Amino acid sequence: MGENDAGAGHRQAAARARELLLESARVKQRVAAELAERIAEAGALLAEAFRCGRRALLFGNGGSAADAQHIAAEWTGRFRGERRPLPALALTTNSSELTCLGNDYGFEKVFSRLLEAHGREGDVAVALSTSGLSPNVIEGVQVALERGLRVIGLLGKDGGKLATLVHLPLVVPSSDTQHIQEAHIAIGHVLCDLVDGALFSD
Repeated sequence: MGENDAGAGHRQAAARARELLLESARVKQRVAAELAERIAEAGALLAEAFRCGRRALLFGNGGSAADAQHIAAEWTGRFRGERRPLPALALTTNSSELTCLGNDYGFEKVFSRLLEAHGREGDVAVALSTSGLSPNVIEGVQVALERGLRVIGLLGKDGGKLATLVHLPLVVPSSDTQHIQEAHIAIGHVLCDLVDGALFSD
């Protein structure tokens, strides 16, 4: 490859990087315009649950599983400043549990069984699915509702079936999975900030 070809390749890569970053920013701008009120409602719901000694239970598949773990860690650790740890549990972290339940009951049951084990009335379930159609997340949400949990959905595309099940659907206005996931973690950080502000503003 000649020097001119290498330069052209670099310019194309830089243009692609710029295009992707700008689209990600546009999606977040739409989230800010369309979902801020509902995100504030979700933050208040979580803060009240933590105030009453209840827990947040988070779950999803793949990148959404990673986001569930990331958000839970912000609460059990710290977000902006020192504070007491908040009781949050990502249901995706115990490989022995997940493989046991998947093997014995089927993959569609992994979250429903864990919510039966850990979910209590007054807890908040945070279900993450970019499509809103993940069968195991849907079954988990159904068990959460039966057990009296409040349910927040971090969703995308048209929200799928989950948008009709959860109490608070936060549907990212995009059909691109990567940008939906980028917006989900941004929303997760906003929820952490709102919870900290509600509980530890002094």
